[in-house]
Amino acid sequence: MRTERINLWKDGEYHYPHAFGFQPNLRTYFHEDQQLHPFILIVPGGGYTHCAEGEGEVVAKTFFRRGYHAAVLTYTVNLLYMEPLGTQPLQDIARAVRYIRFHQESLFIESIQLTVLGFSAGAHLGGSLAEFHSSVSDNRYPTISARPDRLVLCYPVISSGAYSHQRSFDALFGVHSSKELRETMSLEKHVPDDMCPVFLWQTMEDASVPVENSYLMAMALRQKQIPFEHHVFQHGRHGSSVATEEWANQHSTDAYTLEQVYAVLEQVKANTLIPADKAYAEEQIQKFDERRNPDYTDPKHVPNKEIAVWVDLCDAWLKRNHNLK
Repeated sequence: MRTERINLWKDGEYHYPHAFGFQPNLRTYFHEDQQLHPFILIVPGGGYTHCAEGEGEVVAKTFFRRGYHAAVLTYTVNLLYMEPLGTQPLQDIARAVRYIRFHQESLFIESIQLTVLGFSAGAHLGGSLAEFHSSVSDNRYPTISARPDRLVLCYPVISSGAYSHQRSFDALFGVHSSKELRETMSLEKHVPDDMCPVFLWQTMEDASVPVENSYLMAMALRQKQIPFEHHVFQHGRHGSSVATEEWANQHSTDAYTLEQVYAVLEQVKANTLIPADKAYAEEQIQKFDERRNPDYTDPKHVPNKEIAVWVDLCDAWLKRNHNLK
């Protein structure tokens, strides 16, 4: 397996105020056989406040073993709800896709086989790219498309309406942002006629992002006659990732997807960044410092064989749509 970190922005291109040295990046998991492979871009969730480590490397390795090249996107987040993200995460993911497309020959990636696979808020980001890719310009890759060929949405944040995960939209636009602004990225309202095919799944019991988000997206895709596959499982909590024993036993010490989070919290500890909500910031310090313990495993990560089959279903769907064996 060939792994490397690829920073997405050159000096002078990236300006998010609360980066504190962090640079949005890709971590690759590529085959070394110099054979062509389809590619999956993994986009962790985390409510746009962090990139969940349990939805990164373990997912990439799961699909790597099934014959895919994979990479994990660590995009810009807003941990303390102090600096609204706006379109910065969308710019990050668009740059990532354009980078991969530009280098696809040297990376041994099969053409028109680029899938974006996102979880929760990361699914919202992937869906935003599928819907708004043409509006994101890029001076470095002005002629390269950022449109995914396929989109996989795992327990996705979709709507800013009645079933919204409000905190994701708080991080994007600000706690006091208007309904009208939030609706500009309410994905069920903006499905384009040329939307790529979509695979989506969620659980009925999801207590964080209501399952209605998936239904709203499925109905919007149906209305536009966009090909999709939709699975709803009865049992399982939000954030279940691949739901395997490997995932449940994963240690997250200094996980690379949390680089910006730790950079922000170091500023808080040093009193060089004064949080708007000090109690909330202290909770985040305690939570993420705990994850540095080499023996730490997330107690919420419980294997679930019932929903772990989504990987099989998704793999079959991708290979059927890409005419792969």
